[in-house]
Amino acid sequence: MNYNTSRPHLIIPEYGRHIQKMIDHAVGIEDDEERQKVAVAVINVMGTLNPHLRDVPDFAHKLWDHLFIMSDFRLKVTSPYPLPLVEELVEKPKHMDYPQSNIRFKHYGRGVEDLIAAAIEKEDGDEKNALTLSIANLMKMFYLSWNRDSVEDKLILNDLNRLSKGNLSLEEGTELESTQSIIKTAGINAPKSNFQKKGKKRPKSNNNENNNYKKKKY
Repeated sequence: MNYNTSRPHLIIPEYGRHIQKMIDHAVGIEDDEERQKVAVAVINVMGTLNPHLRDVPDFAHKLWDHLFIMSDFRLKVTSPYPLPLVEELVEKPKHMDYPQSNIRFKHYGRGVEDLIAAAIEKEDGDEKNALTLSIANLMKMFYLSWNRDSVEDKLILNDLNRLSKGNLSLEEGTELESTQSIIKTAGINAPKSNFQKKGKKRPKSNNNENNNYKKKKY
């Protein structure tokens, strides 16, 4: 039996072995005109077998690129598009430095700290107050995502004050969105009840009528 492990390596496996064989056959054709016709036919088959590529901008260009790549650039035909550069294909991606920054409260994330910094720069007024309230509600949502237990608004407002170094505050008595509303809107799992946390079973219903019910015999 001929296993895939013993067969030649597929450069782009998504097209399958039959397409690879068709391309290898086109490479071996000596007549330039006949080779061009076969290449165009292979392109049409590749497009038919991969209709999802039609949603990709310049999908025809991508098919021709794949044709040359799968032929290991041995196929000598005329393409309506510039040939892909081998150097770009083998070039290793540049190393990306991981952002090194200290986040005071990791469950809030860097985005919240950036929002707070932007809010501090705004002039005092309704717009700044509305943004501060939105940030506080966002912090509450992140806190509940990190810790599903209910959280008091006072804790969120204290964290907001600490992160903004006292530059952002809300009027006394301001209420944030309720925990239940945030859980419902954000799709966060509801906090466990005291019975679930301790592994206890809920007490059975004390319904005398049900407890005293006896099945009648006929």
